[in-house]
Amino acid sequence: MDTLHQLAHAVLLPGFAGTTAPDWLRGRIAEGLGGVVFFGRNIVDDEQVGALSAALRAERDDVVIGIDEEGGDVTRLDAAVGSRLPGGLALAAAGDLTLTAEVGLALGARLARCGVTLNLAPCADLSLTQDDPIIGVRAFGSDPSAAAAHVAATVRGMQRSGVAACAKHFPGHGAATADSHLTLPVLPRTPEELACTELVPFRAAIDAGVRAIMSGHLVVPAWGPEPATTNEIAIGKVLRGDLGFTGTVVTDAIEMGAVAGTLGDAAGLREAAVRALAAGADALCVGGDTADAEAVTALVERIVQAVRDGVLTEERLAEAAARTRALGAPASAITGVRDELDLGLAVARKALRATEIPALGSAPLVVDVEVAPTIAAGPVAWGLAPHLAELLPGAVPVAPAELGDLVDLASKVVIVTTRDAHRHPVARELVRRLVEASAIVVHVETGVPGPGLGAAARIDTHSGSWSSLRAAAELLAFRDGRLRPLAAASR
Repeated sequence: MDTLHQLAHAVLLPGFAGTTAPDWLRGRIAEGLGGVVFFGRNIVDDEQVGALSAALRAERDDVVIGIDEEGGDVTRLDAAVGSRLPGGLALAAAGDLTLTAEVGLALGARLARCGVTLNLAPCADLSLTQDDPIIGVRAFGSDPSAAAAHVAATVRGMQRSGVAACAKHFPGHGAATADSHLTLPVLPRTPEELACTELVPFRAAIDAGVRAIMSGHLVVPAWGPEPATTNEIAIGKVLRGDLGFTGTVVTDAIEMGAVAGTLGDAAGLREAAVRALAAGADALCVGGDTADAEAVTALVERIVQAVRDGVLTEERLAEAAARTRALGAPASAITGVRDELDLGLAVARKALRATEIPALGSAPLVVDVEVAPTIAAGPVAWGLAPHLAELLPGAVPVAPAELGDLVDLASKVVIVTTRDAHRHPVARELVRRLVEASAIVVHVETGVPGPGLGAAARIDTHSGSWSSLRAAAELLAFRDGRLRPLAAASR
């Protein structure tokens, strides 16, 4: 294989199908493929992930093994059961930077045991609009300085384990009202607004020594029509120049609709890859489950041709390859890490906000209102009913479809659990109907807290993690009054 083909392979981090390494992938890694990104489709349990990582590393010891493990609502390792570690918004609500750093360390240490070298986390985005369709509880809140402190704590904690952290999605997705998986969001922000708001957490991540930053597929009009991933001003002038970042720029999945056109468009994907490298990106994530030997070959050939045509310089490609390889160093085992369950519950309990909880009686109904997960989160175990069934044995789980016309609820206590009810009209309407029909309704919101819907009591968990749901169930079952009240405006 000639030098150009080797370099083109070295900047690619494709996904793949299956829980074992296919022959084509092992062969490409041996020949210099930069690495891979694990998704839920590749995972059974930690032991299997460790064996998969070892099989890949047997082909080349500096292969980059990435994963998208944020904790909270976005988990790959715990998709089947729910993460024991709450995500960004819950950590911000807990307001304890020591706990945040411990969560970063616990995540990193677990990933290191699984053979992972790069974690595509934390989110350095801010939660700036309730119309945001994709970030939500993944962000450390809306206050730039407070979020920055939590981002830095996460980065330091995680990188203590030897796993590279990757702050995302530069320059910040939180003010966008479109999902870049599907279409191209335009940020209604001036460079000055970005500098004092969205960029603050990224500066903190860089100051904390973050080894990678993920570019977002977002247009800032003042930087021109190209999204940040393919925008030389965003990467070269702002991220590298103004912010002084010298590490690896990793793209968000290059097949996403915001940069590749119609989702899954192969030609659009290849052109986006070339534009991203020319703009200064280093490692190209190719996350789609259709990635295979043919798709990788097509990407490599397009990158090589771009160099031969003068669209991309060999020096730029070599620089990108070197920065990508820098993320492949395997992490060493680390001791003194707090147990995930103990740590997660400590965060979750501290993150709860609740009004006074009324007496629930002997057989409250528990209604979990599930909504379709975001593309970023994917299917993850969620729901309060299993926890209450254990802690409050008389509780009766009821699916929304089983509520019928609600005429028999006048004497019932109902506990209804939602996720981002403010964004889902069907969920809001169901809560309102329950409030009208029931004796008492307790509303448990696991997403970004929205307006009150008239329930007698309210609990905000700030996360849909296993631990966050468990903490809410404890409060309902034991009603011990430990928690701070919600602000009146939130009720």
